[in-house]
Amino acid sequence: MSDWNERNHQALMNTYGRLPLVIERGEGAELIDEDGKRYLDFITGLAVNILGHSHPDIVQTLRDQGEKFLHISNLYVNKPAVELAERLIQETFPGRVFYTNSGAEATEAVVKLIHKWTKTQEQRDGIVVMKKSFHGRTLGALKLTRQPGVYQDFPVSDFPVYDVEPHDLEALETILREEKPAALLMEPVLGSGGVLPLEASYIEKAAALCETYGVLFCMDEIQTGIGRTGELFAYQHTAVQPDVVLFAKGIGGGLPLGGIIVKEAHKDLFKPGDHGTTFAPSPLSSALGNTVLKLLLDDGVLAAGKRASKILLDGLDDLKKEHADKIESIRGLGMMLGVVTKLEPKSVKLIQHKLLERGMLVDVTQQTIIRLLPPLIVSDEQIHYFLNLFNEVLQEVNE
Repeated sequence: MSDWNERNHQALMNTYGRLPLVIERGEGAELIDEDGKRYLDFITGLAVNILGHSHPDIVQTLRDQGEKFLHISNLYVNKPAVELAERLIQETFPGRVFYTNSGAEATEAVVKLIHKWTKTQEQRDGIVVMKKSFHGRTLGALKLTRQPGVYQDFPVSDFPVYDVEPHDLEALETILREEKPAALLMEPVLGSGGVLPLEASYIEKAAALCETYGVLFCMDEIQTGIGRTGELFAYQHTAVQPDVVLFAKGIGGGLPLGGIIVKEAHKDLFKPGDHGTTFAPSPLSSALGNTVLKLLLDDGVLAAGKRASKILLDGLDDLKKEHADKIESIRGLGMMLGVVTKLEPKSVKLIQHKLLERGMLVDVTQQTIIRLLPPLIVSDEQIHYFLNLFNEVLQEVNE
């Protein structure tokens, strides 16, 4: 074993609770450490690597675009970025795209966009979010994140934020009617908030309330988007059409890229100089984004992932029946699943570490929920391997 863990500790600020793994390379649904041990990766870089690791088409795109140019700024036309924006609009709704480098920056962009929109309205201000939601860690995004361990006591932006319990339509309507906010921002599946999917009927009724009260309806698809839930975007499981969709994570094929898709009616809210960034859209990340969408939508990866997710969900439901004393429920959508346990946090961390020792990577959120974010290219054999391993570990762990 090398001293990379110690070097990491000495060189980097201590802001992450890292697992003691030093990764050498990735292949498909697996990561391989410096000693050659393989790990089945059901974290996928926190929902980024939707195509797994080192997909040959992704590697080829890296080579092709890398031989042309990597950065040109926004002073010139960026062909890969234009192509990607055209495809995103084609697959969602007529409008325009603004690019960012990350999900948090996408949230910052939508905060600015909402503020610009309020200048065209009378007496509208503030944003409604769901309790336990996560929208980023930069200061504007942090104001919208409803997790005390994240927002702590950092400086606070001064725009009003209202939070409601997921699925509480009455409370939502009261805020829309009485507080007159400018926008509602929701994750269709609360990710770090517990892998809690919002019911389609709730999303549709919330969208209808926004229309009734003249409020922008914005969907944060930073984690749920780009095929993660079985559709390109999770809102497409419903009948709604948002005013704004936020995206990031999976779109860049493993490199930083994010942005917002803005409905046609609001496409001119940003004028030159209102917002900008040096690096986004990276020509390389944009080229990768075009490859990601081609693989998902044209080459059948999205459909294959949807079928594989059904196998995983069915297997987890069987484990829930077998381990009813340890598993309360299985929830989520597509390849974004949460195993809600009845265990204490220390026991859930023990499960995670036992799986790690046996070559299986899973995440833990809200202390007692095991979060699974497999790549869409995972094989049936790999899914059954995980289910068997998970069953063994559950049998070993007792409160």
